[in-house]
Amino acid sequence: MPAMKVSGHLAKMHTALADPVQYTLPLDGARVPLNPLLGRPLRITYSGTIRCIHCGRATRKSFAQGYCYPCFTRLAQCDTCIVRPEQCHHAAGTCREPDWAADHCFRPHVVYLANSSGLKVGITRASQVPTRWLDQGASQALPVLQVRSRHLSGLVEMACKAHVSDRTQWQRMLKGEPEPLDLPAHRDDLLARIAPTLDALRAEHGDDAVTALPAAEPVAIRYPVRQWPAKVRALNLDREPEVRGTLLGIKGQYLILDSGVLNIRKYGGYHVTVASDALAAA
Repeated sequence: MPAMKVSGHLAKMHTALADPVQYTLPLDGARVPLNPLLGRPLRITYSGTIRCIHCGRATRKSFAQGYCYPCFTRLAQCDTCIVRPEQCHHAAGTCREPDWAADHCFRPHVVYLANSSGLKVGITRASQVPTRWLDQGASQALPVLQVRSRHLSGLVEMACKAHVSDRTQWQRMLKGEPEPLDLPAHRDDLLARIAPTLDALRAEHGDDAVTALPAAEPVAIRYPVRQWPAKVRALNLDREPEVRGTLLGIKGQYLILDSGVLNIRKYGGYHVTVASDALAAA
């Protein structure tokens, strides 16, 4: 069967929590289901064109996973405080986009424990559960606390980071499923360790600023992977504009090919052509 082709600008893969996780690759108006392509040859060719994922402007270089430089320097979603929410400066009147912050930062956030390459702590908007876990490649996840704003979630995460890493070792994450963890036991231990910080935040911001989630149940996540790579080699569209190989699996925002792994989110806005003999069936 001849290879079928779909072209468009890359965006992060859409996910749906199922057994296994279901993946779809958006390419402008097209939606390419990826699970049916497992075990089949896949070719992704970068045309050399990049468009900003926010404004659509052509750009020679992508910043922060898909933005042009003007958007990168102007948008609140590209500010340092998105990565380090404890540094939120909204109260100082220097937020780049106060209206955007009202819709995205001043919303309930969840502090969670996950098992991706091992135990880690993370934060996300409550509306992004479980999407955030799937994007990070977590095999287990457990909500621990709900907080009133992104700033507060950052302050809580800072306290947690003294006891639990906030990092995922992506190469290790892509080599196989981690050993299962007793997340409720780790939650109870962590809450005991950060209790003074939580008490201080409630005293300053109100009792409803930070709420424990003792009834939350761990979520187990299985990814569509037929074969784990023995050695993780990152594919780079800037150096290798044509990536090809057999699709062995998908985890987080990575395509796992027998030729290497491709971080789709890293190349947001890149114009590519995806070709596979299984696209017609998909």
